[in-house]
Amino acid sequence: MTAREQSPRTLLLWDIDHTLIETRGVGRAIYDRAFPAATGRPLTNLATIAGRTELEIMRESLRCNNIEPTAAMIERLATALVQGYEDARDELATTGRTLPGAKDTLATLAANPAVFQTALTGNLREVARIKLEVFGLVQFLDLEAGAYGDDHHERAELVAIAQERASKRAGVAFTNDATVLIGDTPNDVAAGLTAGVRVIAVATGKSTSEELQSAGATAVVHDAYALAQVLSARG
Repeated sequence: MTAREQSPRTLLLWDIDHTLIETRGVGRAIYDRAFPAATGRPLTNLATIAGRTELEIMRESLRCNNIEPTAAMIERLATALVQGYEDARDELATTGRTLPGAKDTLATLAANPAVFQTALTGNLREVARIKLEVFGLVQFLDLEAGAYGDDHHERAELVAIAQERASKRAGVAFTNDATVLIGDTPNDVAAGLTAGVRVIAVATGKSTSEELQSAGATAVVHDAYALAQVLSARG
């Protein structure tokens, strides 16, 4: 992170999948390859993914494939997933995409000394890093301050983890009033509301604007360009 002339006032916690990027099926293909590499069995059933932490997804996926989700097995699957993403960097770059306005918005906000940006994602920490590197977004987020799907199985718990890490990194105590979570699913919204922070939902995933509004999002926008306008209006 570059030196700041003033302390940041707002902490932005970014979801990644369907908020900043889309893997367009590559993520599922990697799971299909990583699961047998870790367990010796094919992936017959995959848990619901949207808005959940990887710890939840791995545990449920193991159970619904009749494999006991022991700590050792979860660690093996996590390791296989990280390696799968490392091996699929070119595939991810070719097939996936950055969502419209995402890079421009991150860049604009990164240049604002009043804003501190990091990730709050269900992805494993290393998978998040790989995705952001592949799509050229990693330089805009302080990933050391983020919270990830291997930090806690409950997504709402990730908010406090990110706030604590970001506060130490920035030298500023980020309160709930100073924190904004950005995501694309009702689970993202629920996590933010449970933690007591504002939530701006982007209808760039499978959830509609109406569903995100019904979930209780502070604001709902259609893309990252509109998101930048909402954040600017809020100061």
